[in-house]
Amino acid sequence: MTSHSIPINSLLRHIEPLQAALAQAANDVIGSGHFVLGRRVAAFEAEFAAYCGSGHCIGVANGTDALELALKGMGVAPGDRVIVAANAAMYATSAVLACGAEPVFADILPDEATLDPAAVEAVLRTQPAAKALVATHLYGRLARMRELLALCRAHGVAVVEDCAQAHGARDADGVRAGALGDIASFSFYPTKNLGALGDGGAVVCGDDALAARVRQLRQYGWTGKYTNALAGGRNSRLDEIQAAMLSAMLPLLDGWNRRRRAIANRYSEQIRNASIATSPVAGDDYVAHLYVIRSDRRDELREHLAAAGVQTDIHYPTPDHRQPCHGGRYADIDLPHTQRDAARVLTLPCFPEMTDDEVAGVIQACNRF
Repeated sequence: MTSHSIPINSLLRHIEPLQAALAQAANDVIGSGHFVLGRRVAAFEAEFAAYCGSGHCIGVANGTDALELALKGMGVAPGDRVIVAANAAMYATSAVLACGAEPVFADILPDEATLDPAAVEAVLRTQPAAKALVATHLYGRLARMRELLALCRAHGVAVVEDCAQAHGARDADGVRAGALGDIASFSFYPTKNLGALGDGGAVVCGDDALAARVRQLRQYGWTGKYTNALAGGRNSRLDEIQAAMLSAMLPLLDGWNRRRRAIANRYSEQIRNASIATSPVAGDDYVAHLYVIRSDRRDELREHLAAAGVQTDIHYPTPDHRQPCHGGRYADIDLPHTQRDAARVLTLPCFPEMTDDEVAGVIQACNRF
């Protein structure tokens, strides 16, 4: 094998079978002469809300805007405190800061990389009241929503789901990501399980008044054209072409997720190396957006896999509370599980178009380390 002959992902392989359908969708939009907040956006919003099992979907420009507008929709304002995990590349933290609010970092479960309910409980019990909590379903695995919701309900804290990596994941009762908390955000960045051919995002919720508020916030806070009645609004709209693309791909999402999970579970079952910790075999609560292993010899392992033609990545190397943009503001915060994971995680190739031979090649390369 030549270097990186098994890619971490391949958008070209993903899109190639769909080129004709996507080109037709784009041509239909071009021919309509309507490019922003038209019938294709409305159609996708209805389809995706139904898919998630929620009442409303509001298309926006990207996933980070979706998080910010979801928080603002829940009333998060300057000076409020929002509980977040610190292991997901600053996305939730950036949205909190964009609201003028203060991130409150809680540690993760070491084997799941999602918020530890015990750590959240400690924050709720010992620190000033929080306005909201962002539950990030990292790597495609649902956070422990039942426990987090119970804690937050008891303390009057709103729950925002960050579903950017979890399109289609289901809990034990069959409820999909996006319909578990008070409000949810999604990203449709091209590498996501449901990805557009550019940027895109959405806010999903079941409450009519909350949905109306977010619809205002995505377009300047307008109550009518050029009447900015709601503070905190912005220009963040999903465009017609991306909505048409997403509508064409949504019926394929569950099949893509099944293939991702099958690859992930094969890794979990067949990678056998004392220096590599794999994830447990999973069910519908995991849609395998990323398959992450852990190793105390990560750099050596990554070099070994590169030499074997296996591309890897690190999601994510620097915890939020250690990011240089803060200027050391959170230097006294210690999140041992988050910090240890950042030093050990390594992402293997896992995408629906991987061949069985490629999956076997990744497994063999790991087992030879």
